[in-house]
Order: sequence, then structure tokens, then C-alpha cells
Amino acid sequence: MALNYHYHKVMEETADTFIEIFKGLQERFPNEIQTNKSHPHSRGEYNVYSTFQSHEPEFDYLKSLEIEEKINKIRWLPQQNAAHFLLSTNDKTIKLWKISERDKRAEGYNLKDEDGRLRDPFRITALRVPILKPMDLMVEASPRRIFANAHTYHINSISVNSDHETYLSADDLRINLWHLEITDRSFNIVDIKPANMEELTEVITAAEFHPHQCNVFVYSSSKGTIRLCDMRSSALCDRHSKFFEEPEDPSSRSFFSEIISSISDVKFSHSGRYMMTRDYLSVKVWDLNMESRPVETHQVHEYLRSKLCSLYENDCIFDKFECCWNGPDSAIMTGSYNNFFRMFDRNTRRDVTLEASRENSKPRASLKPRRVCPGGKRKKDEISVDSLDFNKKILHTAWHPSDNIIAVAATNNLYIFQDKVN
Repeated sequence: MALNYHYHKVMEETADTFIEIFKGLQERFPNEIQTNKSHPHSRGEYNVYSTFQSHEPEFDYLKSLEIEEKINKIRWLPQQNAAHFLLSTNDKTIKLWKISERDKRAEGYNLKDEDGRLRDPFRITALRVPILKPMDLMVEASPRRIFANAHTYHINSISVNSDHETYLSADDLRINLWHLEITDRSFNIVDIKPANMEELTEVITAAEFHPHQCNVFVYSSSKGTIRLCDMRSSALCDRHSKFFEEPEDPSSRSFFSEIISSISDVKFSHSGRYMMTRDYLSVKVWDLNMESRPVETHQVHEYLRSKLCSLYENDCIFDKFECCWNGPDSAIMTGSYNNFFRMFDRNTRRDVTLEASRENSKPRASLKPRRVCPGGKRKKDEISVDSLDFNKKILHTAWHPSDNIIAVAATNNLYIFQDKVN
């Protein structure tokens, strides 16, 4: 009895001590506690949610070509229920995937045991109602649709329409319109293949639907032009509604002009008023109401203009960089070499160069601006253009639609950065 008495006494004293400690913290640090409550995910720690094999290696027996399992594009569908849906494509085949969570399992079946073996129906003497019991979270990915055999050339773009029922897929010469529920046919809405392939002068490099108008889409070409098409005008949109092209300065024309003017990515702003295009050296913002020239031109790595000859020899000049908008359309981001990525503020006209590397990816570490010295005397905090690593490149970037969180893909590493919380 003496031992029990002292045990309960110690527990009471300990509980009172903790209560006083928490009261003191609440009185001395009310602001810090409130901040932590309002930012439950401010630690910036991320884990892998799910991993699954989207495509397998295939073989085209008709053309004797091997189709790689690589993924060219991924596009999320707007969420309609608890599950997530996405479209993924390799060079030839598009798949619709359902990604769902399961944290409960059913137990107490009538016709089978807990280990899954079927029971003898004649030995069942009473009916049981199955019950759901908690289990470890399991993320399941299952293919819902497979859209194949519609593209002769390699698919470079897929874009989900704002009607949430259709999407487009584009290859070098054609754009097809699909319904998400129909896999055995699609409608060809753009076809730029000439009757004689020797007359081919340009190819389609990217295509995207308007975020609000389900009848409008754009596609870019290797000549640096953008065509806006309206599907209400005709079933085959070979004739564009608007044609966006910046006049070329004849004095700056060179052997590489057509190569570096090829557009690698086109993105509508969230508002639908503007669109952004990325060529090799710059990012341009276009007003849909003005076709003659872009309203903004941001130089990404102009210091590489003097290196175009060597970049052509090592094929880096053909790299396809993507670009993205932030939620309010006030800033844009795109990648560069040496694991650098560039961010441009459209309101203040300021820009910054940041680096995605393992040294900078420590928790709560701040990214420091980097500067590239194009030539001449180099300052202490600058990096010489001759020392840039062209094998380290950031081709893919993404910006959270509402929060200031960005994702940057550098070779086989994914970096996620967010605003520092004070």
C-alpha cells in the first residue's frame, strides 16, 4: 500500500508540473504557438506518396521500332472525388490512371475465411455482417483507360480540356482530340503533314487547351510561331484564328537562329489572358489580343549566345526547357544549366537565378542568388560561363497553383522549395 501511495503521489506532482510548464509557454510565447498552428506543414518535409510503373517497353512490329517506357508528359485531371486521376504518355501510348487510398479492410465474410480461402456453403449455419477495420494506409494505382495506335510520330504534348471530358494529344505533325471515356477512336483536329515530306519546313513542338474556353487551343512550331485555333470554326483546324510571331531582326540572324527560336513549351496563364512561350534563350509573354509581338521578353541565359557553336556540337542546343506560372500569374519560372533555374517577377521586373543542389537542399536552408559572369573580370560571388556544367540541367519545373511552393527536377533528383516561414 505504501508503494502505491507514493506512485500516485509522484504522478500527481508530475502532471501538475507539466500543466504549469504549458501554461507558462502559452503566456510567454502566444504568437509562436499560433504561427505553428496556422502552418502545420511549414517544416518542408516530404515523403514519397506512391510509386508505380506507368509504361512498359513495347515493340512496334509494323515499323520494327522499339517504344521506350519513358514518360514524356504527365497531366492531372481536376479532382472530382476522393481519388486522383492523371494522364501519362510515352512516345505512342497514353494511359489514364486512378490513384486512390485505402486505410480500411473488410473482415467477416460469409463465403470465405480471413485468409481468403472459400468456405463450404453447406457448413455455413449463420449469416455474418462484414465489418471494416483500420489498416495501414495503402495507395493503389490502377489503369482505367489506354489510348493507343493514334500517333505515327512521337507524342510531345497532352492537355486536358476545361470541359473535363476531352483532352488533346500532339505529335510532330498532328493533333488529336480524345474523349476520356472512348479509347478506340479520336478526332484529328490539326494535320500539317505535307503531301511531299521533302516540303516539310516545320513541326509541332507543343500544344495546350485554353484554361476556360473549351473550344480554344494553341500549338507552337519549330519556327518560333504560335497558332491559336477555335474548334467552332471547323472540324479540322488547319486554318488558325490567330497567328503570333515576333519579327526577326535581320542584323542578328545566324546559322543558329532557327534552332534557338524553336519553341519548346507554351503555357496559358491561369487567367487565360496571356500565354507564355519558352525558346532556347528566352521566355516570352504574349497578350492574346496582340499578335504582332510579345508584351514581355525575359532573357534566361543570354550569356550562352557566344557558346552556341559548342552547344550545337554537344547537342545541348536541342534541349527542351519547360516554363510555368505562379498562382496569381505575377511570376514565371524556367530552368537552365548547371542546375540553375530562373524566376522573373512581372510586377517589379526583377529576376533571380537560384541553384538546386544537395548542398542547398538541407531543411530550412535558404537559397542564395547566383550570378554568371559572361566574360572579363569575375567577381567573388560569380561563376564563370566557362565552368558551367551542361550535363546538369533543369528541364522540368512546376509551381503550386495556390501556395508559394515550387518543384524543380534536376536530372534524377526532385527538389521542392517553399517560402521561408518566420
